[in-house]
Amino acid sequence: MAPMADPVRVAIIGSGPAGLYAAEALIKQAGDEAQVDVFDRLPTPYGLVRYGVAPDHTSIKSIARYLQRVLEHPAVRFFGGVELGRDLTRADLLSCYDAVIYSTGAMVDRRLGVPGEDLPGSIAATDFVNWYCGHPDAADHRFDLTTEEIAVIGVGNVAVDVVRILAKTVDELRETDVPEQVLEALSHSRVRRVHMIGRRGPAQAKFTTKEARELGELPAAGIHVRPEHMDLDPASAELAETDRHVRGNIKVLNGWTGEPAGDRPRRIDVHFWRAPVEILGTDRVEGLRLERTRPDETGRVTGTGEYETLPVGLVLRSVGYKSVPLDGVPFDERTHVVPNEGGRISGPGGVPVPREYVAGWIKRGPTGVVGTNKSDAAETVRNLLEDFDPGGPRPERTVEELLKARGLPVVTYADWLNLDAAEIALARALDRGERVKLARWDAMRSAYHPFH
Repeated sequence: MAPMADPVRVAIIGSGPAGLYAAEALIKQAGDEAQVDVFDRLPTPYGLVRYGVAPDHTSIKSIARYLQRVLEHPAVRFFGGVELGRDLTRADLLSCYDAVIYSTGAMVDRRLGVPGEDLPGSIAATDFVNWYCGHPDAADHRFDLTTEEIAVIGVGNVAVDVVRILAKTVDELRETDVPEQVLEALSHSRVRRVHMIGRRGPAQAKFTTKEARELGELPAAGIHVRPEHMDLDPASAELAETDRHVRGNIKVLNGWTGEPAGDRPRRIDVHFWRAPVEILGTDRVEGLRLERTRPDETGRVTGTGEYETLPVGLVLRSVGYKSVPLDGVPFDERTHVVPNEGGRISGPGGVPVPREYVAGWIKRGPTGVVGTNKSDAAETVRNLLEDFDPGGPRPERTVEELLKARGLPVVTYADWLNLDAAEIALARALDRGERVKLARWDAMRSAYHPFH
């Protein structure tokens, strides 16, 4: 990129890891010749690090301290409480910036597509995760924890997180940052048995071995896998020999085939080769019907015609996530991502869309870990800077002028620091860990604008 009189101005939509890693890449690759504005519809930065990582996984949540340094760079500004499509349009952004990077993640759960899925008590796991992670959209959600048995459908890390939170005692969660109202609700939980269900076999489980081990180490919950659920078809048996991740998972799971000690207040049952075919109930969830599955000659899963019913009163589905379209931005309804080549958005016929880019899950789908977003964002930024022509037309106005003209309030980084300090102070007042999240909109507003 040739030197220029004015810095390249880039808007990033989304302040999660993908967005902030993109901001960091711009700073590193363009040096002093970049001005980066990060927008988020929420008044809080860090995206899934704040609202997706389980509250008891403090080491992963510490990534926020790294991302904080990006937001504190003088070339980066945070615009919280500003939503694309509601407050600013795509055209608005393109009039104010040389380029735009969309990094809005994958926000919607995939559905099961079975009868009874819309019954009360059949819920997306993301709603439950948002609730216990203190997302303001979920602050007033209610979950029926008076039922003694719950099913969590899925065998990925999110499903494991949900099972673990349900199986832990309030005392185990007291030092975490879960909102006080969540801790109160969990203190009244009558859940005694949690079923985690995978339609394929143990070799295809998506959770990490580390997450699996954590389930087996819960002091208040025994864990069990029926031996017949550990059956491996030839392809899976080969994976268990050659794939380190699969081998580690199988070893942990085999350790759970003995009946757990009966003196623990809660129990986790892990089911493989079982597919949900119907959620039962009249006015709300009363059971879950499962069909036994097996792999066919192509490796796909097929039903066997053998059924069983679990007497659960709550079903949480965690079978994948997908991005949602952004107004005016190309979107592939089949893959649920923005079509792109190396982060360059592709229009009809694969023609690159000038000045518009993607990073993170909306670019590649919900794959990888938090750190995967770093190399992903760096690729997008390299292509953005390669495309940028400093001698071409430049932005016709600033976003500050636009926001002021529309009377739109903005949550600044300084405002966020007020909220951050309020959560830390609340934890001290309640004698609870490092922070306690404020989840309700009114409490958040009072914290980040304490003098308004």
